[in-house]
Amino acid sequence: MGGSVGLKGTDGNADEARRRGALPRAQERATITLHLLSSLTDLLFITCSGDMGATALRECGIPHFQVVYQYQGTSTAEDTKKAVAAFLQEGVDLILFCGGDGTARDVYSVTQRSVPILGIPAGVKMYSAVFALDPSAAAALVSGPYGVQDAEVMDVDEEAYRKGALETRLSGIARVPARAHLTQAAKQVFEEADEDRAKEEIARFLQEVMLPGVLYIIGAGTTTEAIARQLGVVKTLLGVDAIRDGSLVASDADEKTLLDLAGRYPETRIIVSPIGAQGFILGRGNQQISAAVVKNVGLQNLIVVATPHKLRETPSLYVDSGDPALDREFGESIQVISGYRIAQRKKISRSQ
Repeated sequence: MGGSVGLKGTDGNADEARRRGALPRAQERATITLHLLSSLTDLLFITCSGDMGATALRECGIPHFQVVYQYQGTSTAEDTKKAVAAFLQEGVDLILFCGGDGTARDVYSVTQRSVPILGIPAGVKMYSAVFALDPSAAAALVSGPYGVQDAEVMDVDEEAYRKGALETRLSGIARVPARAHLTQAAKQVFEEADEDRAKEEIARFLQEVMLPGVLYIIGAGTTTEAIARQLGVVKTLLGVDAIRDGSLVASDADEKTLLDLAGRYPETRIIVSPIGAQGFILGRGNQQISAAVVKNVGLQNLIVVATPHKLRETPSLYVDSGDPALDREFGESIQVISGYRIAQRKKISRSQ
């Protein structure tokens, strides 16, 4: 729940996220999936008490479920692990969880490869390949039929991440339900020799076309960092910044700051780069640029940039803003600036 307030995750930092006004996304995202599954009579849900499962199942009108783990107070990672152990004792066929990479790591630490796991994406980073594309895709997978494939469980050192360093580690290889175009790939970081040159070409072109007096909200990543560097601005690598007339207006901004800025500057643009291999334009690692921010600025003012190599290694682009209506407004394809005065049209895929 730390994405919109700029915390880049809540491992060990949930209290600070709440202090900044962050709202948990897991219940909302889980409810979308469960509503889509509520009409299926051949599913038996084994779950936890309260907000760890039972509450959402009741809200979705699913009457038949079994609570096998009770927790007290505010749930923790240890509760997740104990709950998963209880599920395994019940002989479940699939463990469906809602969260981010930290939750995936906790689930996998207990299951290992004993049963398939599937994540409903509701975290900040979600670099692992165990997540459905969105809540609707998760429901489609659970509904079956599906095969099973191997998928990386990745996690990021959040302390380093908050300081602008991307340090990933592989927790293991899980088994996940598999159907085409319904699960995401693991994030890739591209570091080929030609990548830096491609980023500089994109940055040089963007500098030429950026207009005076216009506020530019610039998302995370090395490609967008190159744009800021071309302007002589030091950007937060893994945060969202705002630049106007070559000067930094806001550094590592949260959703509230971006909404305030968009209200103050009627001429505003958003520049983002999709996550390598996963292809997400919105909804992974840049939740500060929320659906509300995009709607305030206007979808027509969203600029997508990516190097040619990243685009070659990213078969499709995706949008998971949290607002399905906005996601549909993106249409079937989008223009991506990939070099100096060069752009490609890239397909936008959907889970349904």
